[in-house]
Amino acid sequence: MSERPVLVVTELRDATADLVTTELHRRGVPVVRLDPGTFPAEVELAATVDEEGLTGAVVTPTRRLALAGVRSVYWRRPSPYVAAQELTESDRRWVVEQSRWGLGGVLASLPGALYVNHPWHNRQAEHKVAQLAAAARCGFVIPRTLVTNDIVRARVFARRHQVVYKPLWNGEYQGDDGVHRAIWVDEVDADMLDESIGGAPHLLQARVDKQADIRTTVVGRQVFSVRIDGAPGLDWRSDYPSLTYTALPTPPPVRAAIDAYLDAFGLAFGAFDFALCRDGTWVFLECNPNGQWAWIEVVREPITTALADLLQKEHT
Repeated sequence: MSERPVLVVTELRDATADLVTTELHRRGVPVVRLDPGTFPAEVELAATVDEEGLTGAVVTPTRRLALAGVRSVYWRRPSPYVAAQELTESDRRWVVEQSRWGLGGVLASLPGALYVNHPWHNRQAEHKVAQLAAAARCGFVIPRTLVTNDIVRARVFARRHQVVYKPLWNGEYQGDDGVHRAIWVDEVDADMLDESIGGAPHLLQARVDKQADIRTTVVGRQVFSVRIDGAPGLDWRSDYPSLTYTALPTPPPVRAAIDAYLDAFGLAFGAFDFALCRDGTWVFLECNPNGQWAWIEVVREPITTALADLLQKEHT
């Protein structure tokens, strides 16, 4: 067996990555785990680029990673880059940006390694508007969608359709009271919209008359679909204890669209969310290129195995 390691890029506490790492260890596959957020305090970088390509090493407190010897990269959830607190604010910003483009650039350029997924591809595929545009091109059924900061157009759209609002980016929101809140998908009507909509783009979408939700996790070309029932509202993520999961087959036209979509963004992994209409149609809602899956027991083991298989395989 080759000694080329799998590089797992993630934060210290990541139960999802732990499952895959444990399986790779069980198979005797060497693994190096690295959190870029510990650089430069706990990580040393020395990279050379010349006619031979990229060489050198990254050294952690417990491992030495030869840059030219990485088998594959499982890019999970690295913590943000940081800088020493004793620096001025402007110096901290400078150091963080240099780390992101320096170490980040090196980790994104490892020769001959398979990325699951490449961080730059992840970033491109996280844009909801780009997702919907690509989904339409690839053959998915999608809801009619409006992205606007025009109150008149927003109200006209809301009067023509039953409308839901979705944030364009699922970032943290902190209220005036200092409490962090999640912004869930929720129904809105024209009377709820006011002039404040002009302050930012808003994503409004025609509501799908669904009987259930579907989460489809794709590893390489292996597809694992699960029907989700029991959600008390539009956004099933708001109440996990109420949910039940049932594995189900993926229709061939949906599988073909999934393959085309992953190819369009250069992804080896994706977590797709669909609405299951009452007539059986699967309606594309979004695809998280680094979505969670470990909490769904009915597919946890096969997805773990599929990821370990993909990361273990020699690609050069």
